Amino acid sequence: MIDLSVDLQTTRWTVKQAAEAAQVSENVIRNWKYRGLLTEAGRDFRGRPVFLAIDVIRAEKTTRERARRTYAAA
Repeated sequence: MIDLSVDLQTTRWTVKQAAEAAQVSENVIRNWKYRGLLTEAGRDFRGRPVFLAIDVIRAEKTTRERARRTYAAA
């Protein structure tokens, strides 16, 4: 389980940690990056991308809000 009581402005998460925190699959995190909803904050010691925790939370919120949209019948 990811600890959300940390400083979200500076904490960096791997793809796996970000997926766990947002309760989505790792592929969703990669898709958010590809679609421009999420930007890399750097690389870890193994060369894997890391993301700021606050950016992951924002991308998750944006995606869930878009999913709730409804359109009136024309």
